[in-house]
Amino acid sequence: MEKKTLVIGASLKAERYSNKAIKKLRENNIPVVAIGLKKGSVLDVNIDTTEVAYKNIDTVTLYLNPKRQKAYYNFIVNLKPKRVIFNPGTENLDFVNILQAHDIKAEVACTLVLLATKQY
Repeated sequence: MEKKTLVIGASLKAERYSNKAIKKLRENNIPVVAIGLKKGSVLDVNIDTTEVAYKNIDTVTLYLNPKRQKAYYNFIVNLKPKRVIFNPGTENLDFVNILQAHDIKAEVACTLVLLATKQY
């Protein structure tokens, strides 16, 4: 089953975890779309710098600190993903509560670990 994933906080810098996650997701043949501060691409994934009305998003994986997440609350809820992954450093109880109120699963985990252990 395809788990089309939106990476928010995507970086062009290879050492960043969001960049590594995009690469690992693509290695696992998972469709990826991404939003970041700078336009560019990682492998075959173009990084958008504005919110796009993406379709059929299964998972949103966050690489933004809680303060920066606020600007994306409505956008993410309106995408109606099945789950949102809060990677280390992105934990945000306020947003978890909002997601749960909209029947969206909030998962505090590491995308890279989930992929490596076949739990994604």
